[in-house]
Formats: sequence, C-alpha cells, structure tokens
Amino acid sequence: MKDLLVIKIEATERVTLKNVSLLLDNLTETVKIDCLNWKEFPYKPKVEFRIGHTEDLILLKFSVTENSVGARETQINGKVHLDSCVEFFISLDDLHYYNFEFNCIGTPHVAWGKGRENRQFLPEEVVRSIQVRSSLGNQPLPVQTGSFSWELSALIPAGCFIHDPHLSLDGLSGNANFYKCGDELPEPHFLTWNPVGTTNPDFHRPEFFGRIDFE
Repeated sequence: MKDLLVIKIEATERVTLKNVSLLLDNLTETVKIDCLNWKEFPYKPKVEFRIGHTEDLILLKFSVTENSVGARETQINGKVHLDSCVEFFISLDDLHYYNFEFNCIGTPHVAWGKGRENRQFLPEEVVRSIQVRSSLGNQPLPVQTGSFSWELSALIPAGCFIHDPHLSLDGLSGNANFYKCGDELPEPHFLTWNPVGTTNPDFHRPEFFGRIDFE
C-alpha cells in the first residue's frame, strides 16, 4: 500500500479558490492516479492531484487529460460518478469513511458510512461549505470526444467531517484513496491511486485505502 504525507500550507494570505491552485503548485508534489485494476476497462486518462492543508481546510487540486468529457449532474449529492469525475475517500477511524466526489463541472457528492450500502449523505448546507472551481465552469456539459485537459480545485473545511466533531487537521492520520471515473463516458474508466484488488470496479473498499498523514 502507498502512503501520503499532506504538508501544512503556511500561507501569508488567506487561502481562497483564486490562489489555491498556485499555492499547491508551488508547495506540494504531484501524485498520480494511475492504477488500472480491471482489464475490462483498459482506458487510462492522465490524472494527477496535489493536496495540502491549513489548520482548518483541506486543499485539493486534480489535473486531468482525457479523450472525452461530459457532465450532466448539477444536483448536490447526485450521481456525479456517471460523469467525468474525480474522488477522494478518507477514513479516520478504520471503520467509517467519507467520500468526496466531484464531476468535472464541480458538482459535489459527499457521504459517510461503513460501506457502499450504508451511506448517509451529508446535509446540503454542509456540502455547500465546500468551495469548488473547475476550469470547465459549472454549467452542464454535453459529452464530447477529442482531447481535453481540465483542472478542479476544492477547499474542504474540517467542519465537513460532521461525524468527527472538533476535528483538527494538524497531525491527523487516517486511510484514503483517490479516484478518477467516468461510468457513462464513451470510454468508461476506473483509475485509483492505491490498487484495489476486487474482481469488478469498486471504489467503496476501505481495506485497499493507503495511509494518509497530515503534518
């Protein structure tokens, strides 16, 4: 299993969607999402992410280059995985985990629970506290084929971890995985950061998460 150190960003200015991309580019390392676990889905777009944190924010940036792009879902906690989608799953107690999912126009889907069949959506007002910006904008995007590169940045407040009240990101440890999918794109794909040893594509498998430590 891979592990990941999330550095603390000591910014001289308040972190915003306007400066988070540059901060991450300057202060963090690129991490690839490049594991092909299922031979039935051989397509492999280029996907990378950068991650950092402040005392009360997770800073996350995905960079994607792929042969098709599309996003129909605009409703919070809707089926964003059917679109071109990037995802971040994290467990803080080795039992439950949060899944943060964003389609390529920034529509968020966030839930918590023990497994795929036991998810509880986070309240919309909590999900709305996540700030998201995509280079593709935020309007529905019909499926298109060609060559597309896009970036998505997200600021996830520590307050989103509502089942772990009074959470401090400083020194936090847990387990996580990062994903790229596109279930209903012309070339469906399921890429992971840490390998997933299942017969069929399944991101909801915390036993395959890698270690994540926050400075």
